[in-house]
Amino acid sequence: MDTILILTILIVVGALAFDFINGFHDTANAIATAVSTKALKPRHAIILAAVMNFAGALAFTGVAKTITKDIVDPFSLENGTIVILAALLAAITWNLVTWYYGIPSSSSHALIGAIAGAAIAAAGVSALNYSGFIKIIQALIFSPILAFVVGFLLYSIFKIVFKNRNLAKTNRNFRLIQIATAALQSFTHGTNDAQKAMGIITMALIVNNYQTSDDIQTWVQVSCATAMGLGTSIGGWKIIKTVGGKIMKIRPVNGVAADLTGAAVIFGATAIHLPVSTTHVISSSILGVGSAHRLKGVKWGTAQRMLITWIITLPISASLAAIFFHILNLFF
Repeated sequence: MDTILILTILIVVGALAFDFINGFHDTANAIATAVSTKALKPRHAIILAAVMNFAGALAFTGVAKTITKDIVDPFSLENGTIVILAALLAAITWNLVTWYYGIPSSSSHALIGAIAGAAIAAAGVSALNYSGFIKIIQALIFSPILAFVVGFLLYSIFKIVFKNRNLAKTNRNFRLIQIATAALQSFTHGTNDAQKAMGIITMALIVNNYQTSDDIQTWVQVSCATAMGLGTSIGGWKIIKTVGGKIMKIRPVNGVAADLTGAAVIFGATAIHLPVSTTHVISSSILGVGSAHRLKGVKWGTAQRMLITWIITLPISASLAAIFFHILNLFF
């Protein structure tokens, strides 16, 4: 078996591992509000999220194509196989570190930063496709801001509409609605996040001359959807606790507003083929809802720690990828 084929297989395995980890890392955000309000039992929430993630991952491929070609050009990437493998190792490493400490970091930031870092290590700053890369970075920056604003506005509307309703009855009704919004948010997570691994595998297939277009093959789509669904089935309890309880005390009406906001922003990004961070969007939507509910009720210390992690993820994952690239380059 030749070296190129072995490396390609390693990349496919690594990409599926990334999707698997993403399943229990990022999907925890999608069901955190429903679990914290007891709208769903943890086991039922995870099963629901796994099914909806799988369905969402099969529904679209536009984001995958963006990952394939907009950060670097796979058709001219120098040492492309090593670059992609190094990026995967770096992104997986950072995801596991943040998961271990229960920090809702962004898998998207980790992967995109890692691809950029490995490519720069291989061929310098000219390796980046700057127009596409900047577009992706803009989406990663503005999507949580949009989620915060929409969450704030939506919950402000909720407060006016349900001002004179019986609180206990309203919470009971919204707890039922939350089942649907958790499912919707999990579906939209699958439409965006699962595609990132699809893009990585497709990039590797192009680099190693196994295909000549950026089309996402069916086996790639199904395998990535399956990996994310299986990862989701494990759950991510530490992150569920952080997102579901350490940002603010979430009631069902808060959860519905946050879920609807997160789903709308994520699906909007998917529709225009842009990768965004589910972690950033969902956490920001909760912060927006919490600010509209009661500003002092938001645990801004937790929000500050999350913000610091978000900021450092790109440079750390890029640096890790550069290190992994130089190590792998010694052997291949």
